[in-house]
Amino acid sequence: MTAEFAGPPDDEAIRLAKAGDADAYRVLVERYQGRAFRLALRVLRDEDAARDAVQDAFIKAWNALPKFEGRSRFYTWLYRLVMNQCLDAKRRDKSDRHLEWEEGGAVEAELAKAPPEEVDGVSFAPAAAVARKQLRRQLADAIARLPETARETLMLRDVDGLSYSEIAKALQIPKGTVMSRLHYARKQLQGFLLEVGAAPATPSPGDS
Repeated sequence: MTAEFAGPPDDEAIRLAKAGDADAYRVLVERYQGRAFRLALRVLRDEDAARDAVQDAFIKAWNALPKFEGRSRFYTWLYRLVMNQCLDAKRRDKSDRHLEWEEGGAVEAELAKAPPEEVDGVSFAPAAAVARKQLRRQLADAIARLPETARETLMLRDVDGLSYSEIAKALQIPKGTVMSRLHYARKQLQGFLLEVGAAPATPSPGDS
């Protein structure tokens, strides 16, 4: 048996932790902190921020443990707490590093339309860099204008690369709602970009 699964089963550890046994809760922390950190790192893409999110989630879980009724698995409950901490962190941090779009996403398609850096051996790198920077700024402005639910779903899909199922679990909504929010967000995004003279993004297959 590996260290990750050492100790009493979750139900027993939770029962003891509810009674104030910190060692029992430490078992749960050691059992799931690796998975929680990988989730946070995937969303935040920053090790320090991911560690902070996981630490805060475990503190919240400890404080809320008396209210945990066991209707779901402990990790499912913890997953939501970690994801909520990550989403809160992303809302606080509007820096450009969260605009590193996944290749193949609808938003990345816009960046691909920026002027090439070289044509027939002639370098246009400075102009291309300026164009891409301007387009990124327009995209960021357009995304900021989206309703929060649509913006959040779009960011989880096209920025963080989460699957529809992962987004549904994180936001506690049906998978169909995830797809409809993405369709709405991308349609709105196209309209915003048209307003500033940028060509509309082409929706990814299966997103309509």
